[in-house]
Amino acid sequence: MLLAAQAATTLAFDPGVQPAEGGLPGLSVLKQVVSSINLFAVVATVGALCVAGVVWAWGHHTGSHGAEAKGKQGAMVAAGVALLLGAANGLVAFFSALGTQVK
Repeated sequence: MLLAAQAATTLAFDPGVQPAEGGLPGLSVLKQVVSSINLFAVVATVGALCVAGVVWAWGHHTGSHGAEAKGKQGAMVAAGVALLLGAANGLVAFFSALGTQVK
């Protein structure tokens, strides 16, 4: 019984680690790199959406139901990726704030 109480106390230990800005050098460079990657991904997603739209239209006009379905699928995937890229900061901030409430 005593061993179980010690294990529970060990699991409840708060290490006191929280994100702190300015702790390491290079944070501004890392933010610029991540922002550039995000921009590159957005531009690539626009290209993917254009290609998916062309495949969708080509499939529709040629009667190729497989190509039409793949074009629709590509358009939906590109739209989902655009949603995730645009919401990335908000999603991370939301779940980070939610994680701080876990006790």
